[in-house]
Amino acid sequence: MKKINLSAAEWEIMSMLWEKEPMTAVQITDAFEAEKGWTRTTVISFLKRMEAKNAVSYKKEKAAREYYTIVKREDVAVSETKSFLDRIYRGSIGMMVNSLIDQKALSKEDIDELYDILKKAEEKQNG
Repeated sequence: MKKINLSAAEWEIMSMLWEKEPMTAVQITDAFEAEKGWTRTTVISFLKRMEAKNAVSYKKEKAAREYYTIVKREDVAVSETKSFLDRIYRGSIGMMVNSLIDQKALSKEDIDELYDILKKAEEKQNG
């Protein structure tokens, strides 16, 4: 899987496309204009960068391009998570969890969820 690095703005557009694809640049602009102040030109710039990263493509329908994703959300999430861990925690999940514990950033529900995740991971390795 090729690593795709998305900016925060590109991630927001991708999230919308994963939910509602295909969409035109005008539809994307309409969705973000009030909240973000993005113009059509801004959205088109993001889409061109995302095309260059092989994250989206388009098909020409009538007068407009309809954009759609060409990568799965899960694949991009894995790539982004690995990049984050490498950049911030030298690739160490343990260091990240310890940091969250030190900051008292984990709720009881988070801890229970982590136990469940670790139990499933252990079962897969032993299974």
